[in-house]
Amino acid sequence: MTLRSEISTPAGKRQYVRRLFTTIADRYDFITRFLSYGQDRRWKRQLLALAQLERTDRLLDLACGTGDIVFDASPRIARAVGLDVTLRMLQLARQRSVTGCCELVQADMLALPFGSAQFDVVTTGYGLRNVPDLHRAIFEIARVLAPGGRLLSLDFDRPANALIRSAYLAYLTIVGSLLGLALHGNADTYRYIPESIRQYPGARGVARLLEQHGFTRVRVIPVLGGLMAIHVAHKERPSA
Repeated sequence: MTLRSEISTPAGKRQYVRRLFTTIADRYDFITRFLSYGQDRRWKRQLLALAQLERTDRLLDLACGTGDIVFDASPRIARAVGLDVTLRMLQLARQRSVTGCCELVQADMLALPFGSAQFDVVTTGYGLRNVPDLHRAIFEIARVLAPGGRLLSLDFDRPANALIRSAYLAYLTIVGSLLGLALHGNADTYRYIPESIRQYPGARGVARLLEQHGFTRVRVIPVLGGLMAIHVAHKERPSA
């Protein structure tokens, strides 16, 4: 079975992604820095600046990985929770964390273990592109956000221009194959990134899905010349 066909169904993608991130967890920070030309941390700081955090905010960081976003946010807010489905990611995050700075939870983005309206801010770095059911993930995010809450997501975009998209995906395929062979002995390991982008609706498509799920003031902020994007969206407050 090819990588493309393996992640073409929700069940197949769920299994593949869980296996993949367990495999790459110890290399994850290196890879994100490498593929972002060292800009990854700067983009995450930009995301938090756009969140306009307040001291009373309760923040949930989905697909938290080793904790970049949740650790940066935690000193400024009332509650910070990082959630990831991969146990090894959370083990690495705990090695970096200051005791008591935040909660780290192993769970699935498609079935969040929290009651409704528990958070004022939901963030995610490279989370939405990797879920097997994007509609369900957005539904769950909307459910746990309090009215007026904010969602902020950083991820790869899928360029609308066919020529740019083809060149971009070809570049990621070549680089990903070489990295996979060098670091894991398997070319498919990081070839997953361009394959996941091929199946992703892109930043504008995600913005439309957010609006369909009731989010308002949805913004797409291009980064890296539009090859990456930050989404900012608000959960509508009920009318008086």
